[in-house]
Amino acid sequence: MAVRTTVDIPEPLHDELKRRAEISRTSIRSLIVKALEEAYAPPRKGKYVTGPMITGKGKRGPRFPVDENPYDLILP
Repeated sequence: MAVRTTVDIPEPLHDELKRRAEISRTSIRSLIVKALEEAYAPPRKGKYVTGPMITGKGKRGPRFPVDENPYDLILP
């Protein structure tokens, strides 16, 4: 159930919200609801992984090996 609330927003902020809503093809209401949910969300336990989990200075292998048959890895 939604609750209707009236809030006075400064005109420059409203213009910015309107611009961002047009860029993201959404409504001003959805931008405000998302911002409130993010601001008042319960704290999370951990942090997001932002970098590689394994670091190294060695030479990287090929992304798609050409000398291996993928069926050899799946079927015995």
